Amino acid sequence: MSAFLDHIGEELAAIRAEGLWKTEREISAPQGGRTKVGDRDVINLCANNYLGLADHPTLIAAAKEGMDARGFGMASVRFICGTLDLHRVLEQRLAAFLGQDDAILFAACFDANAAAFEPLLGPEDAIVSDALNHASIIDGIRLCKARRFRYANADLTDLETQLKAARDGGARHVMIATDGVFSMDGVFAPLDGIRALADRYDAVLMVDDCHATGFVGPRGAGTPAKFGVAADVLTGTFGKALGGAIGGYVAAAQPVIDLLRQRARPYLFSNALPPAVLTATLAALDLVEAGDELRTRLFDNAAYWRAGLTDLGFDLLPGEHPIVPVMTHEAGPAQEMASRLFERGVLVSGFFFPVVPRGKARIRTQMNAALTRDDLDQALEAFAEVGRELGVIG
Repeated sequence: MSAFLDHIGEELAAIRAEGLWKTEREISAPQGGRTKVGDRDVINLCANNYLGLADHPTLIAAAKEGMDARGFGMASVRFICGTLDLHRVLEQRLAAFLGQDDAILFAACFDANAAAFEPLLGPEDAIVSDALNHASIIDGIRLCKARRFRYANADLTDLETQLKAARDGGARHVMIATDGVFSMDGVFAPLDGIRALADRYDAVLMVDDCHATGFVGPRGAGTPAKFGVAADVLTGTFGKALGGAIGGYVAAAQPVIDLLRQRARPYLFSNALPPAVLTATLAALDLVEAGDELRTRLFDNAAYWRAGLTDLGFDLLPGEHPIVPVMTHEAGPAQEMASRLFERGVLVSGFFFPVVPRGKARIRTQMNAALTRDDLDQALEAFAEVGRELGVIG
């Protein structure tokens, strides 16, 4: 055991030496446009709380009602005695919202993506995956025995090359797997072109829409709705725009959902989502479906923030999504910038290897509808001061 712990200690020391150590700040107030770390009030620019619903009184009241009516937890997996009427209500509501036959709930979208491949595809099949897909998709594909092909990020030419290779290799079924929005860069997958290629090569299209559901596209129905196409298998989360708690789903044609309900291991061997999450998520969907004002405010904030950082001279990745990465390229400056911004009342996080490739370190800022123009102006002033101190801008 001592040799084992010594080895781990060496690994940890190497992480620190490379400047890649991650720290956690303990929040002591609800998640919102502003929150508290200890007793310090900070502007929150690093949460996935896109519509500002994480502390919404309607969701909090709905969660309490759910616990009063159905208790605290399910104490079981779904197929034993853990299925509530509310589970099916939410699954059917999600399916209707997303334009699918049915949906199945998971503890998180990481679990949904871990479940989405192995029951559906075998060694006779192939998966063609975007190079920048989320870790949960990568891990889900690893659990599957299908042959694996990878294409350059959002590159339709390379995607077609890999589809041809899969078909030439005799694959029975081919699935294309992509994020709808690539979360480190805030870039949309070109789903119109991907859908066209999927149709041309008779491939199934799977989309992880975690960073889009609720606020992208008509009615907030996500990236397929934005591009006017259909995804065959759609995964997503309740942990971001839909209230920010926990829980994920797969939405698809009825036979797909039926097979996942019979064979998906993260579903069969994990406790069912608790009542409070179910009732609060249903309330979140009500707000989302009437949420044009929230979505407008979110994208107005994103445009204002991006323009302000550009005027200051920061190196930004281009885009329109509320994820706005501020590039520092190396881990050290990203960590130091995050620390100095926190001293000025702005909560952000540095992202660096292995979360992003070496040389691509950044501060990933994220907009939400709860941020005021005063919040953004104060944050821009802090970014200007710290950027000049560190030589990130002139």
